[in-house]
Parts: sequence; structure tokens; C-alpha cells
Amino acid sequence: MLRREFLGGTGLALGALGTTGGLSLETKASSEAKAIAPGDWKSLRELFPLTRDYVQLSTFLLASHPAPVAAAIERHRKALDENPADYWHEHFMTIDGEISAAAAQYMGGRADQIALTDSTTMGLAMVYSGLKLQPGEEVLQTTHDHYSTDMSLAHRAERTGASVRKISLYDDPQGISAVTVEQVVDRLRAGISPKTRVVAVTWVHSSTGVKLPIRAMADAITAINEGRGEDKQILFCVDGVHGFGVEDEDVSQLGCDFFVAGTHKWIFGPRGTGVIWGSDRGWANSNPVIPGFGGSYGVWLGEVGADKIPAGDHMTPGGFHSFEHRWALPEAFELHLQLGKKRVQSRIHQLNTQTKEGLAAMPHVTLYTPMATDLSSGLVCFDVAGVPQVEVVKRMHDKGIIMSSTPYRQSYARFAPSLINNEQEIDRALAEIRAMA
Repeated sequence: MLRREFLGGTGLALGALGTTGGLSLETKASSEAKAIAPGDWKSLRELFPLTRDYVQLSTFLLASHPAPVAAAIERHRKALDENPADYWHEHFMTIDGEISAAAAQYMGGRADQIALTDSTTMGLAMVYSGLKLQPGEEVLQTTHDHYSTDMSLAHRAERTGASVRKISLYDDPQGISAVTVEQVVDRLRAGISPKTRVVAVTWVHSSTGVKLPIRAMADAITAINEGRGEDKQILFCVDGVHGFGVEDEDVSQLGCDFFVAGTHKWIFGPRGTGVIWGSDRGWANSNPVIPGFGGSYGVWLGEVGADKIPAGDHMTPGGFHSFEHRWALPEAFELHLQLGKKRVQSRIHQLNTQTKEGLAAMPHVTLYTPMATDLSSGLVCFDVAGVPQVEVVKRMHDKGIIMSSTPYRQSYARFAPSLINNEQEIDRALAEIRAMA
């Protein structure tokens, strides 16, 4: 493929060859998708090919592709199918940077701080496998984390002399001794030891729906770091997937060192895509796990210095991917920006509050997700007295409502009202739960 020539710059002239289906990479909605006004949730729903046979209350699992994303995927796929070598060579040296720039515009931070991955699980594994840990140092995680965090850290511990320890940040997500910001921060402080070099947490717990106060936790870690030498500073890592695409936050202002999220959930991105944002300090304390295919290849060829390669590019796993999917990711960010991050957050919290209030009013239902929006996001977890959660999910499916149960040892029934839902659908779902009394 004459990679050396492309990395040296001569191959970039292929862009002038007029390859079949050559595309502009501007992050604008396709002309095939109608533009929607901010807050026009009905028109947004029309962008999705989701069946109308069911009320979809589990779209956070794996998003249906909205029209702008689907159109971009199809354009890239068509061009790759017609002339794969030319089309790939035309874009491979520049497009990851453009995708990272689109991601930074949405999520905050700088484009050079963003690495592209295929999922949250891949991102977590990349971060935790690459951290510069020494024998005897400790990673502090929580009992509330997902399998992907647990196993990534367990694999890391097996390969190094570092240890992993777990703490609980709260006992009850809802109820008499319900979780509070103060409780979470106090338990975090108490859990950190002189050996702790990494704190690993999950922003929104898919087990209970609890949303952690990341900024307050970061402030507590910063205060502890002020009394430590540079080589003992604590790195703060966040699995952010179930807040990403919901909460109106700039991840670079949350106070963490790494923020990892798949982009095929709440953000409505192409399936098989994800991002890692790393602070300058975070990337400086991490090694690449999979060789990059961008500028890093030029380092290997001796044509550019490693210090000239952006951290995000260096940490983006190389190899061939489902390019038509990854390259369509900017359209997902553009759609969310078109809707307005603040409006998105407000709408999802509105529907989730309606859901929680309805469930809380039912004597046969135990609600686990906090009512307060500063401690919850887009997931609502609950039990129905006398009905196992798996049976709740089955009965609701039989009634035309798709929901889920939490994939943990302690499992609950779970709703996830999102932008594609409306108040009438929530009322319908609540009515079916009420009928289970």
C-alpha cells in the first residue's frame, strides 16, 4: 500500500484522484435527514427506524442509528466498496483527527487528548492496561462497578505487582439511609491509603441508577494529592458511558484524568465506536497497549519524532476497523449539539423523574434509584413485590414494552427513558407495572 509514501506526504495526493464517492467530512446532518429544531423530540423520534410495535425503554443498551448517522455510514460504505484502497488512503491520515475534533467540540477538552476505540470495554481495558503502576502500588475501585472495570483491573493485577482493593461508596441508593454526596466523598477519602495511585469509579451505576458526584470526588482527590510528591499523585479514572449523551458536562472540567465511554448508547453513535479523553497528566502516566496506525507509524519508520504525535493519536488502537462506522461518528455529535446539551439533559431528567414518581407511588414497588437529579441520570431501577425481575421484563415485553434487568448478582428491573420516548409512553409503562400489584 506504499504506506511510507503516504506517511511521507506524497500519498496524500490521492485526495485529488477523485475517488468514487469522495465525501466531505463536514459534521452536518445528511440532506436525507430533515433538520430538527432544538427540543423537537417528536421530529427526533422520526429520525430513527425503530419499530413502532414496542415502547423502547432500553435503547441505552445499543442505539438504533438515526438518519444522519445511517446516511453517513452508507456513504462511507459505498465508497469503500467501490474503491477501498483509494478511499482508505485518501482519509486514513486525517480522518481520526477530524473525528477527535468533533468529539472535543461535544465533550470538551482538546482533540489531541482524545483516543478512539470500539467500546467502553475496550477503552477501560486500554487505560487500565497502560497505566504506569509499580509493584506495591494500589488501585482503589468500588463495589458498584461493571464487569468491564472489574475484569480489566483483575487482569492488570495478575500481570503486575500492583493490587486492587474495593470499597462501597454507599449502602442504600434510596430509602432511610439513602446515598448523599457527603457520604460518597467521606467514604472515598477514608478508602484512600498511602499506597493508592489510581481511583477507578463509574459515573452512573447501571446496577442502581446512582450518579456519582464526580466533581466533588475529584476535589477530594486533589486535596490529598497536594500533600504528595509528583510520583505519588493519584490518577482519577471514570467509566462515563451512562452519563455521556445525557448530562450537560465538559469532561475536561470534571476533574478526572481519564473519561471512558462508548458512543453507541445515549449519544446515538455508530455501533462499535467509543472514546477515551485523557488529561495531559493522565496520558503522561500511561503507555500504549496496541500500536497506533496514524502518526505512530511514522515514528516507527523514523520519519517523525514521538514528541510530535498527539497523545490521543498515539493511544488510538491501530489496525483495520469498521471504518464506515467510525467515520460516521461526527454526525452523532453534531445531532446532539443541534438538539442542545442542556435541553437533552433536561428532557431525559424530566422523563426519568416522571417514571420515578410514578413508581414511588405504588405500594408494591420498591424504587432503588435516587429521586434527586444530582444523584441520578437516565436509569431507573426497582423491584415489584412477588415478581422476579426477569418475569417483570417478560411480562412487559408481552405487553409491547421493552425494558431490561440489571446484569449483576443483585438484579433489579430497569427502565431507561430517553430522548426517543414521550410522556404517554411512560404512563403506559407505569400502568402495566401498576397492574402487577
